[in-house]
Amino acid sequence: MRFMMLMIPKGYESAAPGEMPEADAVAAMMKYNEALQQAGVLITCEGLHPPSMGARVSFAGGKPLVTDGPFAEVKEVLGGYWMIDVASRDEVIAWASRCPAGPNEIIEIRQVQEMEDFSADVQAAARGFEAMQGRA
Repeated sequence: MRFMMLMIPKGYESAAPGEMPEADAVAAMMKYNEALQQAGVLITCEGLHPPSMGARVSFAGGKPLVTDGPFAEVKEVLGGYWMIDVASRDEVIAWASRCPAGPNEIIEIRQVQEMEDFSADVQAAARGFEAMQGRA
């Protein structure tokens, strides 16, 4: 079962462009990432620049509208993510619980939709999707 663990750092929604974490926080996170890797469950992980460096494309009225960050109405934003492959929801919760996150950080866990989760007609409509991802 594949899961995405989403890091949601409170306050990151107003971080200045180019703001980076402290070296000691990165070192602690690297130890955690290495534990995931050594356990054979890590697929990928990445940190994200602050929303002030991002953009959003909305489609109100069916036309794309680009809004540059920061995004005033946002209360929570992603700071990074891990994609892991584990046997169960309990296992991903155990891994998330081991993260050296700070008191202002939350990890949201979301299971990845697998093709077999869908009905036959949806699988037919999505034929070729796994090949696009190099998983066929």
